[in-house]
Amino acid sequence: MTDTRQIYQNDAERYHALVSTEDHEGNLLPAILKIDALVGKDVIELGAGTGRLSFLIAPLVKSLLISDISMHMLSHAVSQLKRMNLAHWYACLESHDALPFAPHSTDIVLAGWSFCYAAIYVGDNWEAQLEKVLAQVYTILRPKGKLILVESLGTGVETPHAPDVLRDYLGYLDSHEFTSDWIRTDYCFKNAVEAESLTRFFFGENPMPMIQTDAGVIVPECTGLWCKINE
Repeated sequence: MTDTRQIYQNDAERYHALVSTEDHEGNLLPAILKIDALVGKDVIELGAGTGRLSFLIAPLVKSLLISDISMHMLSHAVSQLKRMNLAHWYACLESHDALPFAPHSTDIVLAGWSFCYAAIYVGDNWEAQLEKVLAQVYTILRPKGKLILVESLGTGVETPHAPDVLRDYLGYLDSHEFTSDWIRTDYCFKNAVEAESLTRFFFGENPMPMIQTDAGVIVPECTGLWCKINE
């Protein structure tokens, strides 16, 4: 089984090479904007990683604060954002279980492929820990602010099939008044060699379905979006 914590602490470049091939049809940003247009909003992005969501939303928002527990990952995101010549973004190190933000300080909390770790890294007590983290999020959100979560609904599948490790966590969201939708965010690699190398790096040795097209080698991916409005 892949040790994602080791990847996040030590292999940002290769991780970014993988995620940069995802969503080659550009479905993700429109799906986020369907939930909230973001224009004029203050946004805190938790678990920003190497910045794949940050780059999409930074030109739209009033302010963007990106955060991650890994300096290794966050440094990559910061270097990329600097190249965009935007002046309204900030970065900080943080842990999901100790959010260092003021109450009612943001309109949107966004987390892509990272909020799940508040549950799956903590063992049998995951539900209590997740509720603690959610309580902190609702504290920093303004009234009617939105928590938007992006999570995988399966790699190598053409319709949603949640990874086993996420099923309890996603079930919790579905049973706690989150609205949800899903989209395809397929990977598109230059060739089969790149596809095999990068998918095995992150997802393990089991081979992924690969579809040869004129655009490149496609590995299907389903992605879910969950939203809850702060009362």
